[in-house]
Amino acid sequence: MPRRKPAPADSRHLRRAIAIAAARLMAEDGLTDYATAKRKAARSLGAEHGEGLPTNEEVQTELRLYQSIYQEDEQNDRLQALRQTALNAMQLLNEFQPRLTGAVLDGTAARYSPIHLQLVADSSKDVEIWLLTHQIAFDTASLPHQNPRSPEDRFVLDMDDTTVLVDVFPAQKRHSGAPSAAMSEVKTLLANSTAATSLSELQLTVPTDAR
Repeated sequence: MPRRKPAPADSRHLRRAIAIAAARLMAEDGLTDYATAKRKAARSLGAEHGEGLPTNEEVQTELRLYQSIYQEDEQNDRLQALRQTALNAMQLLNEFQPRLTGAVLDGTAARYSPIHLQLVADSSKDVEIWLLTHQIAFDTASLPHQNPRSPEDRFVLDMDDTTVLVDVFPAQKRHSGAPSAAMSEVKTLLANSTAATSLSELQLTVPTDAR
C-alpha cells in the first residue's frame, strides 16, 4: 500500500517538531552540525526518509529559544568564557589574520561546543611549522562537506580545556564566506553582556543551509 503523503498542516507540524528536537540535541548533547542534528531528530520522530526537514535558520531560531528558556544564565557565562578563550587564541595566532566564526560568534554555542577560527596563510604547512616552532601541541582533523570554499587544512588545539578548530585558507581564497569576526569585533562581543545585543550590532547571518 503506498505511503500516504502528509497534508500541508501535518508537514508544517512535523517540520517544527524536527526543528525543536534538533535544537534540543544541539543544546544538550553538544551536536554542532545542523545537518546531523536534523537527520537525527527526524529519525527520532519517525521521519525515516528525511521529509519535512527544517532549514538551518528554523533550527537556530528554536535553539536560541531553548537556550533563553532553559539555559539563560549558563549560556551567557558560557559565551563570555568561550569568547575570551577565542580572543586569547586569536592573539596567539595573530600572524595569520585570525577570524572567529561559528556558534561561539553567533551566540548559539552549546555545551561542549568547540571554538572555530579561520586563518589565512600561503600554505597550511606555514601554520604547522609555526605551531611546531612555538611548541604548541596540535592534531589534524578531516574536513566535512568538502567544496570549493573549504579550507586547505584543519588543526585542532586545546586551550583552557576547550577544543579550538583552526581552519587554514590560502591567501587567494581568504575565508569561507560564513559570518566571521576579527579580533576587534570579538572584543566588542566581550564588552556586551548578552548574545542578542552583540548579534544585533554585528548583523550576523546563519551559514548557508546544507542538508
